[in-house]
Amino acid sequence: MSISVYEGLWLLLLSSFTSSTILPGSSEAALVAFIYHYPPYMISAFWVATVGNTLGSILMLIIGRIFPEKKILSPKVERFIKRYGAWSLLFSSLPIIGDLLPTAAGWLRLNIFYCLITIFIGKAIRYLLVILLLDVTRSQFGF
Repeated sequence: MSISVYEGLWLLLLSSFTSSTILPGSSEAALVAFIYHYPPYMISAFWVATVGNTLGSILMLIIGRIFPEKKILSPKVERFIKRYGAWSLLFSSLPIIGDLLPTAAGWLRLNIFYCLITIFIGKAIRYLLVILLLDVTRSQFGF
């Protein structure tokens, strides 16, 4: 059973979105699988994965804003976000801690616009690195 390009892009969007929330997922694997099956759509896949992952992080930021202002963050995370502000969200694409950073930024009521920009940049860099690694792997091993 094969899926169309558009169905694949929707599944990539879903995978990217859920991967940046508290739900489990591996958007990098979905991106690589999509590009493997549909190489001409690599740029579309990059944008879909980046936007989906960014939207998932924004959801986590909004959820963070819902929490009452009580002491719920670890001191390290709170210090890091207070020190670097929205710039700390460039690291929101990192495993484990990356899912917590947007929530903490929301809880600390950082500016949503600046958060959106830095989250988007961080996610785009990550997916560009994945695509570059895939390209290098393809050229080295002939995939």
